[in-house]
Amino acid sequence: MPKQVNHQERREEIARALWRVVEQRGVTRLSLREVAQEAGMSHGQLQHYFASRAALLCFAMDFAAEQTADRVDRGVRELGDRPHPRDVLRLLLTEMLPLHADARATSRMSAAYVLEALHDEGLRTRARDGIAQGRELVEQVVRRAIADGHLRPDRDPVTETHLLLALTGFTPLLELGVIGPADALTALDAHLDRLFAPSGQP
Repeated sequence: MPKQVNHQERREEIARALWRVVEQRGVTRLSLREVAQEAGMSHGQLQHYFASRAALLCFAMDFAAEQTADRVDRGVRELGDRPHPRDVLRLLLTEMLPLHADARATSRMSAAYVLEALHDEGLRTRARDGIAQGRELVEQVVRRAIADGHLRPDRDPVTETHLLLALTGFTPLLELGVIGPADALTALDAHLDRLFAPSGQP
């Protein structure tokens, strides 16, 4: 009997090959032919799964988002039944920074995706919607923290969400070695400590 091919697994293998191309060689080397070579298949075989560079990018980005969501879900479960919102926000933000191998791959994949989306209206809409969903998740945690009394009621959830997401701007500093992971985490913890300081404290 011929070996049955699991097409979803094959597509995920291709997506991981794309991640490796972006991470190791940069977005300028991102082509179907280069990804096919990295995945150990012919250009024609890859086109059986993805007819265009844009289709491959979309799938790889969706797969990266799923992997990040799975890591966040596992992390939240490890925090216990009623995790403190500070811990949830720290988990969310650290997963958005290139602080470990999987997050680095996702971060570089995202950068390649955004660059492509700047010149492709369809990709731009998908990228914008994906980023907006991530932003909404952070705002939900902030709003719940205010409602539950963990944050002062005078905090504006929209502004606090934007300030938290601004911390993901550490990404290029980390990638280029301007600062180290410990520096980014120290700044992140300092901001969260100020945000969750008891009433009457700055």
